[in-house]
Amino acid sequence: MTMETASFVLRDAKRIIVKVGSSLVTNEGRGLDEAAIGEWCRQMALLVRGSCEVIMVSSGAIAEGMKRLGWSRRPHEIHELQAAAAVGQMGLAHMYETKLRQNGLGSAQVLLTHADLADRERYLNARSTLLTLLKLGVVPVINENDTVVNDEIKFGDNDTLGALVANLVEADALVILTDQKGLYTADPRKDPQAQFVHVAKAGDPALEAMAGGAGSSLGRGGMITKILAAKRAAGSGASTVIAWGREPDALVRLKQGESIGTLLVAQTQKTQARKQWIADHLQLRGSVTVDSGAIHKVRDEGKSLLAIGMTAVDGDFSRGDVIAIRDAQGTEFARGLANYASAEARLICRKPSAEFEKMLGYIAEPEMVHRDNLVLTR
Repeated sequence: MTMETASFVLRDAKRIIVKVGSSLVTNEGRGLDEAAIGEWCRQMALLVRGSCEVIMVSSGAIAEGMKRLGWSRRPHEIHELQAAAAVGQMGLAHMYETKLRQNGLGSAQVLLTHADLADRERYLNARSTLLTLLKLGVVPVINENDTVVNDEIKFGDNDTLGALVANLVEADALVILTDQKGLYTADPRKDPQAQFVHVAKAGDPALEAMAGGAGSSLGRGGMITKILAAKRAAGSGASTVIAWGREPDALVRLKQGESIGTLLVAQTQKTQARKQWIADHLQLRGSVTVDSGAIHKVRDEGKSLLAIGMTAVDGDFSRGDVIAIRDAQGTEFARGLANYASAEARLICRKPSAEFEKMLGYIAEPEMVHRDNLVLTR
């Protein structure tokens, strides 16, 4: 891929995840860097005003907590790390809220763990919440919930969390702002022949060999975690940029198509990646049978599947499971992610969405299967 072609990756992005590391947020551990955070918030506001949706994934809670508690070294005891995270998260959230508000944007604090993204129900709830916040023009500020989860602190890098969030909301791009310019073919401090990598394919095994090494004393990642995060994000079609966080107007210039840092390009379009995953699902937990009207809407018009068009529900499935969509003869013609569990689906079968709350006591989505989560199989 040429640099000219690569420039379209960020320029055309409509939904971007921005991740910043501890060393940047806390100015190498000297407390929250108000000026730097203010700059990123200013740039994010410009992106939002340009009709781009932005989610911030920010490290820094433990480092800020250490500063507030007067600790010069990162502790090793889990309970001390959790205490530092609890203290620091207060200041981190307040700083983002203040700076985003100064730039005319609302903000929301979202604390996630890998368990939230591994559990299907919690995954869908987190996804729905984030997408709703984006629709409202609010910038979610996400961090790991270090206060309560031991494994999160041991695993310890928000690069991976940024990639998981990119997959969660089907982002177009992940921008990792770090204290390095980007990726080199070798450590430039040790190898004078090291070449800067401007653009490469995300997931290329050669990149991992280039990126070996540990992180800083404050953060838990390193260049290798960023390369692996780019590989993970590419699985859902999101390309990744690794760039220096102090680069003037980095986010704005990237959005304008300028080449900054290292661009790792996803080889699969995000829609293709998601729908291929659905199509390749081997184990289906259930199915719904639909009438001819629903078949026409789904197959011929590309619409979502509504419960009013369903005539029967088979199997025992949960919200988020892949289910088959069948015609009256029992032939599968599509499949997709169920917005309602089988027990709920039976209650809303043949019902308009306006009656869901009366039937269920709540409404998750107006569709049984949204068209973005639906793929034709014949």
